[in-house]
Amino acid sequence: MNSLMPTTSKKSLISLSIIAALALMIPAPRAHAVSKEIIQLQTQVAQLQDMVQHLQDTNDSRMAVLQHLVEQSADNINRLTQTMTALQQQVSNEGQSQNTQMSGQIQSLNDSVDELKTRVTQVGKTLQDIQSQLQNIQAQPAGGQPAQTQPGQTQPGQTQPNELGPQPLPSGDNGQNPSQTAPRQPQQPQAPPAKQLYQSALTDYNGARYGLAGGEFSELLQSYPNDDLAPSAQFYLGEISFRKGDYTEAIKSYDQVLQQFPGSQKAPAAQLRKGEAELRADRKADAIHDFRGVIQRYPRAPEAMQARSHLNAMGVRISATKPSAYR
Repeated sequence: MNSLMPTTSKKSLISLSIIAALALMIPAPRAHAVSKEIIQLQTQVAQLQDMVQHLQDTNDSRMAVLQHLVEQSADNINRLTQTMTALQQQVSNEGQSQNTQMSGQIQSLNDSVDELKTRVTQVGKTLQDIQSQLQNIQAQPAGGQPAQTQPGQTQPGQTQPNELGPQPLPSGDNGQNPSQTAPRQPQQPQAPPAKQLYQSALTDYNGARYGLAGGEFSELLQSYPNDDLAPSAQFYLGEISFRKGDYTEAIKSYDQVLQQFPGSQKAPAAQLRKGEAELRADRKADAIHDFRGVIQRYPRAPEAMQARSHLNAMGVRISATKPSAYR
């Protein structure tokens, strides 16, 4: 047993010697360069991992924000849908009276605007007259014609008529002028200007003095049938009848606006109010026809939206593609 130990040790020493010799024969690797490249690769890998993590975090946060926005949008849409449903139900419940009241309020606002426009026009005309008078005064030469005298005043060198004593009467029978003996024809009173007449009528109308307003609007139509204010005067005659509850007469007045002045600014309101008067007079089929006519002829006018509200409140289709329940 002891004899085997030296042999084994020798063999081990020989093997180690061979390995050491081979190690000396193999060239040594560039440990410094290899370790530097490995370190660079590890650094780049770490940076890429950080970037990927950052992108993932950013993506997660953005997805969370988008999800929150989508949820908010869905909630807003639900609330809007509920609000629209409630409004439609409210409009349906309030019905025709609410729409008529709204039309009356809008028409009152239009009346006030018309009155204001008339007043502004009248003020502008007055200013133009004053400016013309000032220009005429400034245009007179300093040493020109003598200034006009007021009654009771005299120019230098002149005397009052009463200072000259009694004046002789013109020749003629009984001391009268022949031209004065001829009978004079009575002159018809001239109507005021159209704008002034319209302004006065509109003021009386807004003050609920319907009798005076109706007479003034009728006088304007009789004296100035082709004036630009004639359609408005005819329309307000219908409004006066509507407010008095005479819906048959109101329908006639609105019809005259549509027939005589179809291209005027009052035409959409006339057809809408005609439909409302027909609705009050229990002529539902005619009212539906006129409401649809407003929508077809004047789709962009505010009256078209009111006509839609009337039809919706009545449960009638906007278009006449299908027969209505009232036909």
